[in-house]
Amino acid sequence: MKFGIIGAGMIGHFHAKAITAMTGGTLHSVFDLRQEAADKLAEEYGGTAYSDMAEFLADEELEIVTVGTPSGAHLDPTLAALNAGKHAIVEKPLEITTERIDQLMAAAKDNGKTLAAVLNRRFHPGMDAFKKASDEGRFGTLASASAYIKWYRDQAYYDSAGWRGTWALDGGGSLMNQSVHTVDALIYLAGPVKSVQANTALLAHERIEVEDHCVAIVEFESGARGVIEASTCTWSKDGHPARVQLSGTDGSVFLADESFEIWDFREEKPEDSEIQSTLMKGQEAGLGANDPTAINFYQHQRNFEEVVTAIAEGREPSTCASEARKSVEVITAIYESAKNDGKKIFL
Repeated sequence: MKFGIIGAGMIGHFHAKAITAMTGGTLHSVFDLRQEAADKLAEEYGGTAYSDMAEFLADEELEIVTVGTPSGAHLDPTLAALNAGKHAIVEKPLEITTERIDQLMAAAKDNGKTLAAVLNRRFHPGMDAFKKASDEGRFGTLASASAYIKWYRDQAYYDSAGWRGTWALDGGGSLMNQSVHTVDALIYLAGPVKSVQANTALLAHERIEVEDHCVAIVEFESGARGVIEASTCTWSKDGHPARVQLSGTDGSVFLADESFEIWDFREEKPEDSEIQSTLMKGQEAGLGANDPTAINFYQHQRNFEEVVTAIAEGREPSTCASEARKSVEVITAIYESAKNDGKKIFL
């Protein structure tokens, strides 16, 4: 399929790398309101550069777009693409409210096009193994399911762009921006959330509207309990990995980025020894924990390939809009709880 990229910033470059490397897709065009930014990306990776959205979307050869604008500015370009008859893959979060996501889903349905999200942390061997264990019921009665994203962003990060740290365009702080992928992973592995209670704070940054630290208690439909802790003020030399931890009556698995700190089940299976020999945690730095550019693009590549395959097979991709909606619903419920002094919010 022929891809077009909307947004030629840092995320657009990740998308370009993934599209260039993927099977089933080629980079056809780039759009950015800044012609020089579109030109630069197109010159580096190929394709035609546009600064006029109507002209960009009028190209009949263009089949699918990726959207990498600021989080709260996903709605308009994605609607335009869907209404122009293009499929769309949108960066995290798909949008910053469930109402906007529902609007996008309705447009995709009306136009008969696929709307998918970038849920790239689902696409690595560690997550594949973790999901298989969860689906097979290897944890027994799931008791604990938690996510910890103890990252760091300096003040210069927030000062680097006017939209950073705003409700309107970031949709939130350490939770919505930095932690949405890990929240998605937690729901993907542990199942639907029943309720949340939360507290947020702005502890270490200035001139931003949103939180830089959040702690939420989570109750799952299964009965399991857990914690979501999200921060951009927890410094470490190499950066802490994003962690997802599930424990139950028959086993425990602690995932740190793409490898395991714990893989331990009462009833062992043949694949366990291979996982323990190939996917256990070393001393790797946290991916994107201190430096937002330090993210591997191969997960984006696999994400894009899954969407293209799903379109060819006439099915919903595993990263479809309804999947991406789940994490945004939980995150916005956490914010609602925090704004109401920790009131329990039911989903």
